[in-house]
Parts: sequence; C-alpha cells; structure tokens
Amino acid sequence: MNNKANDISKQVISNYQKDEGMMIIIYAQWCVNNKLDPKAVYLKAYPDQMNNDYVMHMLEQTVSIEEAEHIPHDTVLQVLSMFGNDDLAFVVSNEIQTMKETMKR
Repeated sequence: MNNKANDISKQVISNYQKDEGMMIIIYAQWCVNNKLDPKAVYLKAYPDQMNNDYVMHMLEQTVSIEEAEHIPHDTVLQVLSMFGNDDLAFVVSNEIQTMKETMKR
C-alpha cells in the first residue's frame, strides 16, 4: 500500500475511534442521567468486555447529573444502533422499559 492510501486508512480508523468514543460517552452519560451504573449495564450486554481498558476508561468520562445535558432515550438508542451495538441497545431498551414501568407505580 502506498503512503497516501496508508495515511487515509489511518485517518479513517482514527475518525471511527473518536466517533466510537463519543458513542460510549453518550451512552455512559445517559446511564448517569438515569441513575444507572454504565459499567453494570454495559456488562449485561457484553460480559466478556470487563477487561477492555479503552471501553472501561470511556465509561468513566461522565459528568454529574447536574452538569449534564438531557439525553433522550431515542438518541442513545439511535447512536448505539448506528455503531451496531445491538446487544447494548437491547439491554438499554429493557432498562427504559423498567424505568417506564417504575414510573407508572
């Protein structure tokens, strides 16, 4: 592969990783905003990812509920689906359903 193609490949990978990191932060902040533990919910979907240092680090990049912007349920589900995180989107959907059922009580 020539240098230009190699540079383009590196740029594409770098951009994807940045976007993936943003997706993880959106998910983690949504969890915090809804009083859920981002790691616990994540590990329900991906129990074998406990030792994934990058993901675990990104899950810690949140702010307090008071400092955070509201993240709608639909937004987090769309972002997860966009990156093919169907297992996590399924778990998040279940958490949303549980929240809705709890609010009805």
